[in-house]
Amino acid sequence: MNVPEDLKYTREHEWVLVEGKIATVGITDYAQSELGDIVYLEFPAVGDRVRLSESAGTIEAVKTVADLFAPLSGEVLEVNETLPEEPERVNRDPYGEGWMFKLSIEDPSELEELLGAADYKRLVEESRR
Repeated sequence: MNVPEDLKYTREHEWVLVEGKIATVGITDYAQSELGDIVYLEFPAVGDRVRLSESAGTIEAVKTVADLFAPLSGEVLEVNETLPEEPERVNRDPYGEGWMFKLSIEDPSELEELLGAADYKRLVEESRR
């Protein structure tokens, strides 16, 4: 299981790359492996506002359908426009080509609710028991 040290994580298995006031969001390597082959993605449009922990889209895989949760509140600034045509990029490269959307960080105090890599690894290990 790949868990980059420089990212933050949610308990719902999204990752967040924070660069100043911009957050890039995707799902973790663990999440994509649990879902299996991803066949369809739906995420917010540019200009939409998302709220912390609320559903921000849908991930449909061969095995199941899962919600994509907003890890932070803010306005969506950019979406990965290649994913609707090539959703398998999430399986192939969840932390690179599989990023889903970027948002402006509305409330920096929400960053404190995100997990570091070590805490996220522990969460996944506990869920496997």
